[in-house]
Amino acid sequence: MSNIRITKQFSFETGHALYGYDGKCRNVHGHSYKLSVTVIGTPNSDSNHVKFGMVIDFSDLKKIVKEEIVDVFDHATVFNKNTPHVELAKELADRGHNVLLVAYQPTSEMMVIDFAEKIKARLPEGIQLHALKLQETATSYAEWFASENK
Repeated sequence: MSNIRITKQFSFETGHALYGYDGKCRNVHGHSYKLSVTVIGTPNSDSNHVKFGMVIDFSDLKKIVKEEIVDVFDHATVFNKNTPHVELAKELADRGHNVLLVAYQPTSEMMVIDFAEKIKARLPEGIQLHALKLQETATSYAEWFASENK
């Protein structure tokens, strides 16, 4: 049977600051991110199975991405854990804000790598992550492809 790619799109709001950056993005600011998740597999061929004809149920893919990415990053502020903004991060967290300290510079490029690892770990057997596209603004995005990351 043929391999088929399916894509589900998500959106979330996240703030961040780029530690050591030489432009405006060193300041805390936010984006309305759009994430496209594409997986590849063969449609279920068991006509007696409730998922007959599906590579993966869109609702199953949604559950994975929502739990691993959207619920974690939506309305959070992300800082590199080595940033001098750590005191600001602590102050925000102490005031009830959702603050994430990550082991990378929170650029779209590094976030999409992080997201790929988290999603791959949760996909069912026989389903592979094919690609991610993380759109930071209307004209700027980062892409990750499995074929380029073996």
